[in-house]
Amino acid sequence: MQSKYNDLTDLQWKVIEVFLENNKPRKLCLRMVMNAILNITRTGSQWRNLDSRFPNWQSVYYYFSKWKKDGTLKLIMCELSILDRGLSHRELEPSLIAVDSQSIKLAPMLNVARGVDGNKKINGRKRHIAVDCGGRLFAVYVGPANEHDGHAGLELLSQVESVSSRLEVIRADKAYGGTFKKSAKYFDWKVDTTQSPPSKDRGFVPENHRWQVERSFAWLNGYRRLSKDYERDPASSEAFISLAFINMMLARIDS
Repeated sequence: MQSKYNDLTDLQWKVIEVFLENNKPRKLCLRMVMNAILNITRTGSQWRNLDSRFPNWQSVYYYFSKWKKDGTLKLIMCELSILDRGLSHRELEPSLIAVDSQSIKLAPMLNVARGVDGNKKINGRKRHIAVDCGGRLFAVYVGPANEHDGHAGLELLSQVESVSSRLEVIRADKAYGGTFKKSAKYFDWKVDTTQSPPSKDRGFVPENHRWQVERSFAWLNGYRRLSKDYERDPASSEAFISLAFINMMLARIDS
């Protein structure tokens, strides 16, 4: 994890440039636009308070909205995860993923996709992610906090199916049984919801192949834009989660 935000290096920009540049004449430098978007993700700055060294905030927001809607950010996120797996000498596509959710408070005056998680006593939204054994993100969905995990998790299945033909097992807690487990069968995937009993001698024992998803949620703590859900549109929340992992994967690749 980086201790502070740093602009994209030449290598990092070269890796993602192919997804953003289309040889169309433009006045703006897309590298500076992406730097501005990643800066907001990391520092939590408001769009209108964007640092003056970047292009004007309306232009930056235009590209953020465009790349969010056309799926560019999620595509980059998945491709960087695959690239990082290759650099780690693993098969490019995962055969096992872990899914889990995280309830998060929603900023005041926002009512789209808002709900109350009775278990966590949180009024807001719930993030659902699917990661591999290295914590790399392959799918993300944000919905109301009162939406059941098993139902919300269905949004992850189609995303994962498009990026991994090797997938065999999905590790999850018991909340992802039922509908989620039945739906995964259509893809010939096994959903493993077994949980280890608590240990009196050792205390907390991390669940095998599931603790990585908890660690991935913990990584998001380094991104102030994600400390709370500030977005009117849940799709923007998904985009900022994708951007956080894009930033992390680029740091790994350039390390």
